[in-house]
Amino acid sequence: MTQAVKLGLIGDNIHSSSAPLLHKMAAAQYGIDLSYDLIIPPKRGLDFNGALHFAVQAGLRGVNVTLPYKEQAFRRVNIADPAVQQLGAVNTICFDTNNLNGFNTDYTGFVKSYRAARGDLSVGNVLLIGAGGVGRSVSFALAKLGATALYIFDKDFDRAVRLANEVNQLPTKVAVATEGIDTFAFDAIVNCSPAGMHGYGGLPLPETQISKKLSWAFDAVYQPVETPFQQLVTSRGVQFISGFELFFHQGVDAFFIFTGLSVKDEDSLRETLSKSIIDKGKSTIDTSISR
Repeated sequence: MTQAVKLGLIGDNIHSSSAPLLHKMAAAQYGIDLSYDLIIPPKRGLDFNGALHFAVQAGLRGVNVTLPYKEQAFRRVNIADPAVQQLGAVNTICFDTNNLNGFNTDYTGFVKSYRAARGDLSVGNVLLIGAGGVGRSVSFALAKLGATALYIFDKDFDRAVRLANEVNQLPTKVAVATEGIDTFAFDAIVNCSPAGMHGYGGLPLPETQISKKLSWAFDAVYQPVETPFQQLVTSRGVQFISGFELFFHQGVDAFFIFTGLSVKDEDSLRETLSKSIIDKGKSTIDTSISR
């Protein structure tokens, strides 16, 4: 495959996204000329449907989708994967002659990130903070990975209830929305809120509510590379999974969907991407993973 490939990203706050670099570097491993456009609907005076139409008319092979359009995207596409049909959001759309085909690589990417870090170790009882876009995908992934119980906390309690009810459409029925979070014995805390991101700062919970006995933790934020939450839990000897791992794996999965090609050298791609994100400096926000 040597022809040029045209891709894009639809989202509102994507100026500093590392997605273009990931896809261009992956394509370069095959000698493919790949372009990757940032499509920001408000700047073009478009809604999501208009932005999607623009991408199709521009001859793109497909688009990634981020904040705040993943649920809208879900309603516009054909979905073959039953798991994605259940979770109600897509972040990857591939165009063909007659169809818009939707996928969710946040979901598959989190499963891969967890397995790479912890293998077959038990997920245990998990507190998930943030029931938005990435929280939705990660919650379904945690259920797939065998979470014993999944407590979902969001400032919008009704949103947490809706997500818990949807996760419980799965046979496992492990999810519960929660307002009181300081009395549970959690094995893990998973942050899918913007807390700790450049421009937000802070921890996803007060430090006094973060157990010192966690088995593992995850933070979807990866800009800065070391978040306050990561610094706190790793100082306590807790195994930590970085949001960079989710960004990396979801991007690799999306590249395969768009091109039918697996990344040849994941180690080289990972190293270069990580260095690039660090070099961007601590004053930028990367929102390739929406919340």
